[in-house]
Order: sequence, then C-alpha cells, then structure tokens
Amino acid sequence: MSRLAFYDGNQLQLLHTGEQFFAALIEAIHHAQHEILLETYIYATDPSAQKISDALCAAAQRGVCVQLIIDWVGGGNHTQPLQTLFQQAGVQCRLFNPWFRRGLARTHRKLAAIDQEIAFIGGINIIDDCLSDDGRNKVLPFPRWDFSVQVRGSLVQSIHAEIIAQWLKMGKLQLLQRLKLAVNLRKPISTTVHHLSQAALVIRDNLRNRSTIQKAYLKALGSARHTAILANPYFAPGRKIRNGLIKAAQRGVDVSLLLGVGEFDWQDAVAQSYYSKLLASGVKIFEYRKTKLHAKVAVIDHDWATVGSSNFDGLSLFVNHEANIVIIDKNFAENLKQHLQQGLQDAVQIDPHCMTHQSLYRRVKHRLAYLFYRTIMRIATLGQYR
Repeated sequence: MSRLAFYDGNQLQLLHTGEQFFAALIEAIHHAQHEILLETYIYATDPSAQKISDALCAAAQRGVCVQLIIDWVGGGNHTQPLQTLFQQAGVQCRLFNPWFRRGLARTHRKLAAIDQEIAFIGGINIIDDCLSDDGRNKVLPFPRWDFSVQVRGSLVQSIHAEIIAQWLKMGKLQLLQRLKLAVNLRKPISTTVHHLSQAALVIRDNLRNRSTIQKAYLKALGSARHTAILANPYFAPGRKIRNGLIKAAQRGVDVSLLLGVGEFDWQDAVAQSYYSKLLASGVKIFEYRKTKLHAKVAVIDHDWATVGSSNFDGLSLFVNHEANIVIIDKNFAENLKQHLQQGLQDAVQIDPHCMTHQSLYRRVKHRLAYLFYRTIMRIATLGQYR
C-alpha cells in the first residue's frame, strides 16, 4: 500500500446517529445547486428514508443532477421498485452488482458529495435509526449507535472522485477505459493548505486497494503508545489484525474492543471464539447490548481517528467495497473518544476468568462457529482470509 494521502484544510464535523446525519444530509441536498452524488448499502422505505427520497426527487425536479448508487443486496426486495420510482422522478439510480454478475463483491460504502463543496462518509445507511437493518424492521430500544463525518475542504474532491468512478464503472466501460480510470484516481489532487484537520480517504476494493483499510489500522496499532479504542459490530478479523491488537497490548498499550452483539447468535459465537487469546494477551473486550452497535470507528492515542464502513470481518477486509476516513486531529479524536468511553460504560466487560472456565458446550460451539466461518471466508476470498 502506498502512503495515505493526507490533505490539510478540512473542516470536519462528527455526526452521531442517524438523527444528526439525516438532518445534515437533507440540509445539504436542499441547498444543492448543481450535483448530488450518493452511494449506500441499505436504502429503506421507512419515514426517515422517505424524507431523503423526497429531498433527492425535489432536487432533481429543480434541475440538479442527482446520481444514486444502491447496493442490490443491501437494498433488499424493494431495491428494484425504488430504482423505478427514482428514475421516474428524474433521479439517476444504478444498482450495484445485480444478481452477482460481477462476482461476490458488494458496495458497503456510505458516501455522499454535494456540489463538490460538502461530503459525508461513515457507517450510517439510509434507514430509520430505531428500526433493525436485518429486514425484520424490529423496533430497537434506543437509536442505532453509529457515526458519520461531514467534510468541507480539500478531501471533498477525493470523495467526489471515488463516487464518480464507482458510477462510471457500473456503466459500460471498456477494459482500457477502466484501467485509465484507475490510474487517474491514483493522481494526487491539488489542494490549498489551510492547516485545519488532516484527513485521508481510505478505500478498499478488489483492484487498486485490496488491503488499504487493514494496513491503515495495522500501521496505527503498530505506532500506538498509550491507548487504542476500537468499536465494531461484526468481529471476525484475520490473523494480521488479531496480531496487531495483541502486540499493542503486550507492549503496554491500553487496548479496548467495543463489540456489537445480540443480533445474530452465530455471529456472536464466531466473535467470542477469538476472546480467550485476546484477553490472555491483555486486550480488554466489552460487549455492547444497549441497542444495535453499527459503528466502525477507532481512536488511537491522542490524535488518530477513523470513521467508516469497514467491519473487522472477512467480507469487509477481503471482499466488499469499503470507505473510511482517517483523521489526524486532537479535537476530533477527543470528541469521538468521549463517545467511545460512554459506549464502554454502557457495555459489559468480559471477565477473562469466565472465558477460561466456560462450559464444554460453549467451547465446542465457538470452535465449530469459527471453523465454519473460516471455511466459508476462505472460499469467498479465494484463500486470502487467514
């Protein structure tokens, strides 16, 4: 992986939960004059999503170019009807990889760019905060715990370019055109330096950036000296991430994992199969059960932070298209860290003693879940997952 391209001159605002994100996104859409680009994994039809749909359609009707990308799997059964409704309203809408025509990869990215002046990146889908995102529309006890970042400044151009590239690749491009597009995305974007927040866009795909997000985490963990707090809902990391966490803890870094549990029993069993070794190495593990934890965020030491779409599992690290923002800024990191510390307080810390004395049934269950998951991931990633 080449070094991350950090750009100065960014004004960054952390948005916690869909309530803050949707309000900021809709306001930006209302003020759009030329272009709106939006890419998401899930696009629901609930009242919260409908407000965004109405704003997009209204923008298209007043002459704004609106381009919307929805993942074919993430959109569920209503994806095709949504596409038809949007197109009838003047919104250009494309579905990512319908019927798996281009392999197993999904776009799991949550990106937006408006008029090349404001952008959004994070983990929040277009779905009501208080409804489960597993297709059952179960009412959650509290709003889904997740984050997005509003970006103004030099990094907006990079986010804009990535969404445009995704849009073009979903159309009819010849091989040489695709290669040219990939080369152009590698070129640095000229910026005016204002010495505000430094930020880098970190993309994972299956061509140019196969392991960029994982390596960004590994580099940050390798440089950590004091603390590392990482939150993730689907925890099944490859060997490199596990070793990065363990080595950081062994050299004295206070490493805390805040993990979402309670949605899928088999997923919890897979995650818990890693607990014993991590806990024995000094990694602290907290299970968040207050509501659905969907955040994929981290703060390491005093100034490194990331917010994005990438889980710590085989699909995110080796198959899907993902997007994170990495930020070097003490104030931003402190703000996110306060949210994470509150999350740790609301969670249940796993006692290492309990893991070493768990029942035979639980040990067998965890081992079988791990072996099944590892087998499936090795097949899906053509042997890359370890």
